[in-house]
Amino acid sequence: MNLCVLSGKGGTGKTTVSVNLAVLLQANYYDCDVEEPNGFIFLKPGRVSAEDVTVDYPVIDNGKCTHCGLCAKACQYNALANTKKSVMLFPTLCHGCHACEIVCEPKAITYSRRPVGVVEQGDGYGVHCMRGVLNVGEHMAVPVIRELLKGLNPSKNNILDCAPGTSCNVVNTLRASDAALIVTEPTTFGLHDMSIAVELIKQMDIPFAVVVNKSRDDDTIIRRYCDDNGIALLGGIPYARKAAEAYSNGRLLSELPEYRQPYEQIADKLKEAFAWN
Repeated sequence: MNLCVLSGKGGTGKTTVSVNLAVLLQANYYDCDVEEPNGFIFLKPGRVSAEDVTVDYPVIDNGKCTHCGLCAKACQYNALANTKKSVMLFPTLCHGCHACEIVCEPKAITYSRRPVGVVEQGDGYGVHCMRGVLNVGEHMAVPVIRELLKGLNPSKNNILDCAPGTSCNVVNTLRASDAALIVTEPTTFGLHDMSIAVELIKQMDIPFAVVVNKSRDDDTIIRRYCDDNGIALLGGIPYARKAAEAYSNGRLLSELPEYRQPYEQIADKLKEAFAWN
């Protein structure tokens, strides 16, 4: 089973919930927040190996190019510009669709590969961990996410730590998911962004549930929304300074006695809510 953990906004504690559940459930962990992956800080995997992620980009043979401009017109992403003297390439805008190669009449365009990130893997806390890391300056995270998700083990339970928000990065992770867990916080902003994530998951027809992080027993705004919309609320994780200190030191909250029980309860309810096997 592939469980996607997501949030409508950043800072709700999505990664905190993901890594702690991965350890308690002994599920493989995949950090799909490739622009800012930090799950390894807590799981501390050893013997980490890395493999480059590469994408296609066009190579123009200036000896054959007639500067007709058909390639630039065909590019929907403005990755090519025809200056009449040469064709300029903006590689970070290229989606590798090969449209320019198809329309090039003098056959002046071929394709090569360039690195955009890496996929790393190792083991920590008895959990197999993988993450994607997008190279600095790159704009498109989806190729790295797709390469990372190729490593999903279909015979195991996998937790996919999603990017925040509801962008195409989130959509591509959800496509590999069997179920989703939304992590929110009991604030007006948390509810607003959670509701956007709920609509996305409903459109993709994926079963889901909600967990409240930073709970101070004032979760009424979230509980009322879940009750009104028939959404399963699996529990809350208490807010405390001690949790913030543990987080800032890269510790798992489930190692703290007062936090282990809330996480274990959520893990048990996850098994009840979804076909966890």
